Amino acid sequence: MQLEKAPTTTASLNGKEYLYFSGTSYLGVAFLPEFKELVFKAIDKWGTSYGSSRSANIKLAIYEKGETFLADFLQTETAVTLSSGTLAGQFAIKTLSSFVDDFYFMPKTHPAILPKNAFPVFNDLKLHQSLKTLKNKKVSIVLDGIAAFETGPFSFDFLDKIDVSNTIYLVVDESHSLGVLGKNGNGIANLVPKRKNIKLIITSSLGKAFGINGGVIAGDLSFINRIKKDNLFIGCAGMSPAFLEVFVNAQQIYRSQLLKLKSNMEYVFDHLKKNTAITIDKSYPVFFHSDEQIEQILFDKDILITSFYYATSAKKFNRIVLNANHTKEQLDVLIDSINN
Repeated sequence: MQLEKAPTTTASLNGKEYLYFSGTSYLGVAFLPEFKELVFKAIDKWGTSYGSSRSANIKLAIYEKGETFLADFLQTETAVTLSSGTLAGQFAIKTLSSFVDDFYFMPKTHPAILPKNAFPVFNDLKLHQSLKTLKNKKVSIVLDGIAAFETGPFSFDFLDKIDVSNTIYLVVDESHSLGVLGKNGNGIANLVPKRKNIKLIITSSLGKAFGINGGVIAGDLSFINRIKKDNLFIGCAGMSPAFLEVFVNAQQIYRSQLLKLKSNMEYVFDHLKKNTAITIDKSYPVFFHSDEQIEQILFDKDILITSFYYATSAKKFNRIVLNANHTKEQLDVLIDSINN
């Protein structure tokens, strides 16, 4: 199905209005008048794009300001922005591949950060044997902050079983957790153990909860400097400076929307938690239904949800998404349609 206009909490399809519980606009900022006003002002100042290398002699001040803000927001030493979250993930993996000994991946890792020839962290639910015996190696473990079909982050307890003589570069794709989880929406990074041998690298899209096109890589200074020296980075233009300024200036809007989203998540959780066909958590705005026919069932009740075969799964992906702007009346229609 193709929409002729971007959806909000509703969508128009073939002249008929449907409730919309899909997409990734968790905070629902894209159509807020106050958010659009920030976008208009930023475009008036910076234009729609800036076609120049980030390494050129003439630089825009918003990049340093925005990336300093992002590093503080993500609680890392520094950060760099790119035009998309996928590109951010690819740059991080490309850079790591030049010096780590091996890659390992957690279940359902997004293709943006999934290296070739990587080993699974777990085999038959047990830690990969090589991770138990490694010593004095540099390894990278990649994972999603919130993986496909999950409603909460993975436990990091498995890191306790890896010898501390190894340096672990932990790459966390926060695309679906930034803006939603953590203090003021700064993701799950605070759950990672603080140890000298664990080097945290965050990659993320900014185009989901935050409603702006762009991506970010955050980590320690030495790693980010490696990326900035990459010929591909030198040769590509940066993310829209206007959108980066919007991100900096929209923090109060994001916080206000997050409070509304939390209220919606708790409301729906309270009404669906006893439904055995549902996988749901009160702290995450996405939940899943086990009936592969649920898309059609809800469509017949004028409700649109996400349904497709995900890249890392053979199972159909029936994803029901809340955003901050859904009204209680709309939520009640969804709840009654699922429970009845």
